[in-house]
Amino acid sequence: MTSNHKPLTELNAWKDLVVHHGNGIPKISELFATDPQRGEKMTVEAAGIFLDYSKNRITEETLKLLFRLADESNLRARIEAMFSGEKINITENRAVLHVALRAPEEELIFVDGENVVPKVHEVLARMKVFAEKVSSGSWKGYTGKPIRNIVNIGIGGSDLGPVMAYEALKHYSDRNLTFRFVSNVDGTDFAEAVIDLDGEETLFIVSSKTFTTIETMTNALTAREWLLKSFRGDVKAVARHFVAVSTNGAEVSKFGIDTDNMFGFWDWVGGRYSMDSAIGLATMIAIGPDNFMDMLKGFHSMDVHFRTAPFASNLPVIMGLLGLWYTDFFGAETIAVLPYEQYLKRFPAYLQQLTMESNGKHVTLNGTEVDYHTSPVYWGEPGTNGQHSFYQLIHQGTRLIPCDFIAFAEPLNQIGRHHDILIANVFAQAEALAFGKTIEQVRDEGVPEWLAPHKVFEGNRPSNMILARKLTPETLGKLVALYEHYVFTQGVVWNIGSFDQWGVELGKVLAQRIIPELESVTEHKLTHDSSTNNLIRRYRAMKV
Repeated sequence: MTSNHKPLTELNAWKDLVVHHGNGIPKISELFATDPQRGEKMTVEAAGIFLDYSKNRITEETLKLLFRLADESNLRARIEAMFSGEKINITENRAVLHVALRAPEEELIFVDGENVVPKVHEVLARMKVFAEKVSSGSWKGYTGKPIRNIVNIGIGGSDLGPVMAYEALKHYSDRNLTFRFVSNVDGTDFAEAVIDLDGEETLFIVSSKTFTTIETMTNALTAREWLLKSFRGDVKAVARHFVAVSTNGAEVSKFGIDTDNMFGFWDWVGGRYSMDSAIGLATMIAIGPDNFMDMLKGFHSMDVHFRTAPFASNLPVIMGLLGLWYTDFFGAETIAVLPYEQYLKRFPAYLQQLTMESNGKHVTLNGTEVDYHTSPVYWGEPGTNGQHSFYQLIHQGTRLIPCDFIAFAEPLNQIGRHHDILIANVFAQAEALAFGKTIEQVRDEGVPEWLAPHKVFEGNRPSNMILARKLTPETLGKLVALYEHYVFTQGVVWNIGSFDQWGVELGKVLAQRIIPELESVTEHKLTHDSSTNNLIRRYRAMKV
């Protein structure tokens, strides 16, 4: 499916938004003063997620124009195309069906004439059996000891999703098991992951679709060598201590893994959209199959909402359009995602790949250069840590940084006054960003004139507040799906391909060329640029 609308900047809604923005948007404080009910009107609740978007630099007219922009971009038709299994990943001629990973068994989703849902549930059933064997202790290592340690080896979507989900749902995890995650080809990552582990009690999950990804396979081969030291080189041990998430049975078997313990997934699932597939095997072992299935229910409930809700009450559509509004009309270069929940400490890192690998594109679906900005940079840390770090810049710096705050009404660990203080802080930060503090207010406090300018808060800094009752597996699924569809909404309007990632390829290709130039005993004839040539020579000279 190629582009199905006129160039973005030629759409009537876009042109009207340019005029609308040029006429000036009242300050957030003025918008609230004009409409005292604004904080109740500009909210939406769906699938157990409450969104307050009233503290944004928008009017009712802004929203109307943004929804018109979505309509003129054929967003509704594109949503249906994705859910129907059309090959909307045009550069790789693939369907985009992460929504099938969490579809109920009775649902029908076709790719090339085949209903893929039964295959999804077949893999889930195999994952469940395996996870229960490990957690119950019935899966034994080569010497008969039960598995106590699980090390997930992957990179990108094969790491960020599982490690984020493990940390997010740690409250629900089996504390009799130790989980580690290795992704970086830096040897330190592996060394520290296994430093205190017993090989006889350790299981490695190697996640690589092709089983050829250099970082993952380098770590996997090192893990194999490390393990075999516990068994005096007996390669038969590998089959009891390694399983694979892959589609390459030949390479998996060659590695020494029994293909009965290989869990597959499909080319219509991108890595950054795969945490609810077999890539989530470590997650299922940690939290148990029932909790994993609850997470899938959460994903699905947000899928249904995104597919069916009118744009004016559609959570991903509203948030996606607001992000686009700031990126393209206010020049915002970054968006901060700020979870006030310690368990979500890796959620911003997970979103970095989801958003920036998806929408960090410079050409349209037709291959023409864009003349507007696409994905901003996403970043963040859990509150309240960030308040004592980078919030200074958000409040009083010269850059506009829209914020997504995420909070929960009920804590998972009720300790004294902690949670009320935490929630007071997140509400206060959103209020302070929106309304600020004027020079008159500062003077009224008796602050000396010379000091007063330093204590002024400009305000008019936009934010969304995402509020849910409690961080459960189901809630996590809803949150991840919310941002998945947020990304899709923006990609459709920007008219770019959100589901390929050619930008990661060039550096990897060049690295393959440089590796032998670093490792060889004799020096190669170098044909890079002068800087790269010099760095290679310098590195070789500095090596011990």
